[in-house]
Amino acid sequence: MNTSGSEEEFCNERTSLMTTESPPLSSYHVETGISSLEDTQTKARCPITNESNNREARHEGVSVERDSTADSEDEELSLKYGAKHVIMLFVPVTLCMIVVIATIKSVSFYTEKGGQLIYTPFTEDTTSVGQRLLNSVLNTLIMISVIVVMTIFLVVLYKYRCYKFIHGWLILSSLMLLFWFSFMYLGEVFKTYNVAMDYPTLALVIWNFGAVGMVCIHWKGPLQLQQAYLIMISALMALVFIKYLPEWSAWVILGAISVYDLIAVLCPKGPLRMLVETAQERNEPIFPALIYSSAMIWMVGMTEHSAVQQPSHQETNSDEEVGQSHHDNTEDNRNMVVPETEVHGAQSRTSSAEELEEERGIKLGLGDFIFYSVLVGKASATASGDWNTTLACFVAILIGLCLTLLLLAIFKKALPALPISITFGLVFYFSTDNLVRPFMDNLATHQFYI
Repeated sequence: MNTSGSEEEFCNERTSLMTTESPPLSSYHVETGISSLEDTQTKARCPITNESNNREARHEGVSVERDSTADSEDEELSLKYGAKHVIMLFVPVTLCMIVVIATIKSVSFYTEKGGQLIYTPFTEDTTSVGQRLLNSVLNTLIMISVIVVMTIFLVVLYKYRCYKFIHGWLILSSLMLLFWFSFMYLGEVFKTYNVAMDYPTLALVIWNFGAVGMVCIHWKGPLQLQQAYLIMISALMALVFIKYLPEWSAWVILGAISVYDLIAVLCPKGPLRMLVETAQERNEPIFPALIYSSAMIWMVGMTEHSAVQQPSHQETNSDEEVGQSHHDNTEDNRNMVVPETEVHGAQSRTSSAEELEEERGIKLGLGDFIFYSVLVGKASATASGDWNTTLACFVAILIGLCLTLLLLAIFKKALPALPISITFGLVFYFSTDNLVRPFMDNLATHQFYI
């Protein structure tokens, strides 16, 4: 009994395993059994595959969400800081041009012909139009050549880390502008408005003005005060150019300097582009006496992030190189907080990153301020005192600056600020002076009102 029962059980187990030998089962059931077996095996393997696919899908979804989030944040930042940056640059450029226009309209010293610069030796006191045009072109060639040579010289000094020589050069230039040119400016303003002042008081005023300016520009000081001094320096330099540049030479120089600025910034071997790239490679800010910064926190944040991103093997450099880099950084950046960041550690770096997100700065060279003001000042001085031409040039420069900032937001790299603004300014000047002004004069003569 037991044996037969065991045999029956064995047969049942055998028949259940050997499905091909069981006659009651049809081919449909065979296929179904095989498919069910395959399904069970597939289901046994599918959870792993499905789980991995789900994980990949989740990772892809997370990456897509992160990319979309990053793009949306970039768009928000562009919208948030775009108008703010425009206003941050419109205000100082407007103030600089207003100072120049007010001086030109009130102080006759800067509109009188009283000699020429050494860089423009050819005079324009000739009746021949061809000779006058030739002299203006020669003056322009000499002026642009001097600018190119001095720019290349500055780039070479910066590339070979001759920081002390550059600082001495910039300090001497600032001394001349803040003391000598300020003395000339105040003297002419006092003569114009018939203000009496003794020399000791004037010397005390000039000394305080110049000393505070030197400290703010080349060391430390409040941001707004530093910006005010940079605007004043640009206005003083523009007034000197307006007085001592011949009329035709000034217009040709403005056109040529915009072309040179385009080449120097955008060409791969352009001197200004090499200067910016070298500063970015070294994680160093460009010299503050040459650059107007709308927010000093930008320079501080850039330096702090560069200190964080520096690899650890740089710490094994020689003491001389470390000391030199620390000395150069403290001189280049007036509000440098790198030593404080190293002391406080990651917490202060995090707070600086938050401050960097809160306020981002944008930079504009002082040369751009100077040539903007030269164009507006020349228009104000040579357009027969016509306010329409002056205002047209003023608006044209601001429109060009706005377009330049728009291109800066699109390309996100250093761009020349002179070509668009100077081109618009020159077009508006000659069109307004030769077309609009005579038309308005005829309307006023015949008493027609539109």
